[in-house]
Amino acid sequence: MTETRPRYRVKRQPQTAAEARHQEFLEMSEAELQSRAQELAALFGWRCHAENPARTGRTYIGSDGELREAWTTPAQGDTGFPDLVLARGGVVLFRECKSLHGKVTGNQAQWLEATGGTVWRPQDLESGAIEEELR
Repeated sequence: MTETRPRYRVKRQPQTAAEARHQEFLEMSEAELQSRAQELAALFGWRCHAENPARTGRTYIGSDGELREAWTTPAQGDTGFPDLVLARGGVVLFRECKSLHGKVTGNQAQWLEATGGTVWRPQDLESGAIEEELR
């Protein structure tokens, strides 16, 4: 009789503080990344604009079969506007925050192209690239 492997991946526990910190970045949500980026922007004197989505009170079944709450961001104009608009000294940055595996939608890509914006991911925060850009 052959041994079968489980169909799920067993998560290895971090061995060191550095591994634990790295794991935090791998699991960081887009909301957490945006919050951390806003904190850095404020620290370095940037003005920041971000819109926060609100619950609609409706629910739906997600692609994973789980019940989810519906959210919306009240706005006018084209959808997909970047998460953050940062301004300092005549320089304006447009940044879209995505998790490690988060995907940029077509409308988001169009906005980033039109504004010269870019995507920030958790590894950009971990490497210090976001801090370097905001200094």
